[in-house]
Amino acid sequence: MSGRVTILSHSSTSATNAAGFPDDEPLDTRGAGWAAEARGRVHRPTRVRSSPAPAARQTAAALGLVDQVEPLLRDWDLGRWRGRTLDEVAAAEPDGVSAWLSAPAAAPHGGEPLVDLLARTAGWLAALPGDGHTVAITHPAVVRAVVLAVLGAPPAGFWRIDIAPLTATVLRGGPCRWTLRSTGRHLASRPGDDPD
Repeated sequence: MSGRVTILSHSSTSATNAAGFPDDEPLDTRGAGWAAEARGRVHRPTRVRSSPAPAARQTAAALGLVDQVEPLLRDWDLGRWRGRTLDEVAAAEPDGVSAWLSAPAAAPHGGEPLVDLLARTAGWLAALPGDGHTVAITHPAVVRAVVLAVLGAPPAGFWRIDIAPLTATVLRGGPCRWTLRSTGRHLASRPGDDPD
């Protein structure tokens, strides 16, 4: 039996627009509009799971999906860097940012190390049912971690994946044998976006 997983990156927020570290902010006006425009474009889910964060829950609601909160889909905890931009943090803590980008077990922000995010996400993926269609609404960092888990790629690959707001990543297969079918498919047309 083969299952399908559609992992959606929540729509845009003030943090995604400012290249900032997320802080459980809600969708911005543009993100809410994109999600409303995409309503009905996610077909026939067997189950819908979402991060507990407002942006994920609001995206699910705007898409017309009845979700169940899954704590393992929560965003990457970046500790005291939350709510700040990368430029701000790099200016104040250049050594911390360097360690964060180069050492997967480092947590100079006081939050969750990259290796813990990768392990949490891989655990969630391994426990997914291998039947039906699971839709998961989560955060760009979690989607990137899922892609690494499926590909069996090293942690350094995390920094080479770009996940835009309100995009879908699709997996096929089942536990311990998921394959990546597609990633980066936009659910809503957005002026100014590069074509896929």
